[in-house]
Amino acid sequence: MSKDKSAKIPTPQAVRGTQDMLGDFADRFAHVVETFEHVRRLYGYKRIEVPVIEPTAVFARSLGETTDVVSKEMYSFEDRGGESITLRPEFTAGIARAYITNGWQQYAPLKVATHGPLFRYERPQKGRYRQFHQLDAEVLGSESPLADAELLVFADQLLKELGIGDGVTLTLNTLGDAASRDAWRTALVEHFEAHRGDLSEDSLARLDKNPLRILDSKDPKDRPIADSAPDIDAFLTSEAQDFFGAVTAGLDAAGVAWERNARLVRGLDYYRHTAFEFVTDRLGAQGTVLGGGRYDGLIEALGGPPTAAVGWAAGIERLAMLVADDVIDTRLDAVIAVEDDGLLAYAMKTLAAMRSEGLATEIVATGSPRKRFDKAGKIPARALVAIGTRDGQSYTNIRGDEGLTLAINKIIRTL
Repeated sequence: MSKDKSAKIPTPQAVRGTQDMLGDFADRFAHVVETFEHVRRLYGYKRIEVPVIEPTAVFARSLGETTDVVSKEMYSFEDRGGESITLRPEFTAGIARAYITNGWQQYAPLKVATHGPLFRYERPQKGRYRQFHQLDAEVLGSESPLADAELLVFADQLLKELGIGDGVTLTLNTLGDAASRDAWRTALVEHFEAHRGDLSEDSLARLDKNPLRILDSKDPKDRPIADSAPDIDAFLTSEAQDFFGAVTAGLDAAGVAWERNARLVRGLDYYRHTAFEFVTDRLGAQGTVLGGGRYDGLIEALGGPPTAAVGWAAGIERLAMLVADDVIDTRLDAVIAVEDDGLLAYAMKTLAAMRSEGLATEIVATGSPRKRFDKAGKIPARALVAIGTRDGQSYTNIRGDEGLTLAINKIIRTL
């Protein structure tokens, strides 16, 4: 039976919750990453790379078996060797695993930063995707509150250099040390148990495993109960108070504005002391653009030695959505229009020389020679270089910024 050659082969569509990027948004995305790379170098954070895939146990242990991420959102599969593998849903656990297995304790305190794709099976919405991308910065092996303060100053400078500092607020809380947190947790459980009959199903499920998470419940049924729950301040040890005071003093000294949010929590037991979020009202209900905290118990939970650590992550797509139109200049430095094919070799030599001097340059050398100048003029660039002949004489005509024109002329004189 012959095949019907006229039958159209269906084109596979992109996986739901993923995106292809070109043009404006791709430029914004790249701008966020480039700015992050610049700022992390200013603060002495080493670039780090960790695998996209990890043993599922890395995330099940670090994120908690009962969390939504582990139970509902992780992309996990069994490989051919029978091992359960997961596409990373976040960076911190993989970095903690790498810290243990590679013996990076010898470099402590270790300041690292990375960026790349992450994967979660959740309902796509504004700024949220199933394959999404994050920036990540961590300090491993430091118990000092100055590490927390520096990370927050780093984040604040990043947002300002992206031009999105205005309208974004740093909200800050302390979860106390282990003794503070345990005492507060006991009081919260007593409070919520007294209102068990009025809690939502999700909060009832959290009551035994993750009671702190009830405090940030979005269910209207839970809000009166959560709002009347005791604050942690009544349970803070003097050491925990001093730690939080040192963090806020560091922020004040660096000129970083912050607001206290006593209801900002992290549910898992390995979180300690500082918890923070940079929030905005410019992205709808999901207003967090950068968040993190101190997780002194995580590395131990993954089988490593007791290790203090603190870090934050930020969604690249969400940051890119906040970048203003006039922040990114995507123009080339120059465009060369070759108006005489006999001068193509010279034009190519000029092109190579300009690029070697660091000038982003494109060339228009195809199509009708009479239309190349107009075609080149439609390409966004700071200078337009026309190369052609007139009355039997070759010419090079440069139009553009005065300083750039002088630089191009200097390059051409060396050819």
